[in-house]
Amino acid sequence: MTLPRSPNHGERRGGAVPSLIVLHYTALPDLATARAWLCDAAREVSAHWLLAEDGSAEALVGEARRAWHAGAGGWRGITDVNSASIGIEMQNSGKSPYPEPQMAGLERLLRAIMQRWSIPPENVIAHSDLAPTRKRDPGARFDWRRLALQGLSVWPDLPGDPDAPFEPSLTAIGYPEAPAEARLAAFRLRFRPHAHGPETPQDCAIADALTRLRH
Repeated sequence: MTLPRSPNHGERRGGAVPSLIVLHYTALPDLATARAWLCDAAREVSAHWLLAEDGSAEALVGEARRAWHAGAGGWRGITDVNSASIGIEMQNSGKSPYPEPQMAGLERLLRAIMQRWSIPPENVIAHSDLAPTRKRDPGARFDWRRLALQGLSVWPDLPGDPDAPFEPSLTAIGYPEAPAEARLAAFRLRFRPHAHGPETPQDCAIADALTRLRH
C-alpha cells in the first residue's frame, strides 16, 4: 500500500462517516492511465482505492476523507453519496471479465474496510445502483454472487414473492428516484444481467427477496 496521492478530496460533510462502499470500473485502458486520471487535479475525480488486475490495492485518498467518485445519485435516501461512502475503482475496461487475482484482492480489501467502518454487506453497492440513469459500472461481467457467498455483499438466494410490487421493492432496497426503465435496467445489470424486455414476475420475486436481506 502506498501513501494517498490524489489531491481530489475534501472533508466529509455534515459529520458523515463511511456507511457505504461503491464499486466502480475505470473504463480506461491500463492502470497507469487510470491512476493519472484519478490523481489529476484538473479532472476533479478520485477514489479511495485503485485495484489492479493482479489484486494489489493502491490508496489514493485516505478513507476518512471525502473522495469524488460517486457523482449525482443516491442510495437509501442519501443524496451526498461521496460523504457517506468509500469508493473502489477496479482496473477494467467495462467489457472484460474480472480476473481471479483481482477478485481475491477485492475480497481482502472489502473485508478490511467493512471491519474498519462497520459496513454491512447490503451497503456494498454498484455505481450503477446509485446512479441508474448515468452509470453501468462495475458492469455485467462482475461477480456479485461470489462476494455475497463470503458475506461481502448480498444476493437473492431466498425465494421472493413474484406478485410483490416491483417499484416499492426497489425503493425499499435503496434505489433512488429515476424513470422506471432506468431503475429496472440498473437492477437487472446487477442481479439479472442477461434479462431483457419489460418487468417480469422473476424481477418482482428477486426484488422482494432482497428487501428481506436488510440488516
